[in-house]
Amino acid sequence: MTLSAPAPSAVQNYLGDLQQRIVAALERIDGQVFISDRWDRPEGGGGMSRILEDGRVLERAGVGFSHVKGSSLPPSAAANRPGIGGQPWEAMGVSLVLHPRNPYAPTVHMNVRFFSTSDADGKPVWWFGGGLDLTPYYGFVEDAQHFHRSCRDALEPFGDDLYPRFKKWCDEYFYLKHRQEPRGIGGIFFDDFNALGFERSFAMLQSVGDSFIGAYLPLLEKRMDTPYGERERDFQAYRRGRYVEFNLVFDRGTLFGLQSGGRTESILMSMPPVVKWRYNWQPDAGTPEAALYSDFLVHRDWLA
Repeated sequence: MTLSAPAPSAVQNYLGDLQQRIVAALERIDGQVFISDRWDRPEGGGGMSRILEDGRVLERAGVGFSHVKGSSLPPSAAANRPGIGGQPWEAMGVSLVLHPRNPYAPTVHMNVRFFSTSDADGKPVWWFGGGLDLTPYYGFVEDAQHFHRSCRDALEPFGDDLYPRFKKWCDEYFYLKHRQEPRGIGGIFFDDFNALGFERSFAMLQSVGDSFIGAYLPLLEKRMDTPYGERERDFQAYRRGRYVEFNLVFDRGTLFGLQSGGRTESILMSMPPVVKWRYNWQPDAGTPEAALYSDFLVHRDWLA
């Protein structure tokens, strides 16, 4: 397919509006207002980090918009396309991670982004990437089904093959190789995507971004007032450690941000506020904590 000409300004306008809509929806649920932290990047561009900490519902929430430019593409971004290494580049996106206070409410991540550069001959090269994935601490089958159904429905207008392909990609990407376990119950993930031409690829990105509120907020509202005790908070803090390990060791977005001289506070705002590690800890058989491992931290077809 011939790639139609990209329109970065349209993507930028959409992403800014998406950030605002998501923040407004979360403020209605939590009751606390996000702080806004606008920043500039010396090499080019900048962004807006929206942060809520120590809220009633959200212990930490970060919803960031960035639009940055550089003169030489860092290695993490050029890994799959050797011909573009060292070229000028432009990237923009909305990225969020929400860490609810209640252990029965899952952590969630979403990212939608657009990247453009050129090859050594000056020919434009661009793509979209992103997705959303869910990381519960206490699993509920109906929650997993709702989340995956929302992901499927967002992609269905653009091809029946996309949800199974992007789900598999998510399962493989959000996997802690050193632990031999998934980070959560997955969702969808895609990168280097331009197969539908610019207009349709952009429309697909918008469908994914727009699906977030309906995919996640009903789960948050359902679980945020569930009674819990110290046992559940302790397990939540332990499992959050896996989140930190993945973000610092494997996540391409984190590595790209740090390698490209990005703003550290904005890159690491995805980290949970309270985390624990224990040596060789194992859950007791027959407990809800053990069920997370046996029933949810497995690759499965949630819509079967």
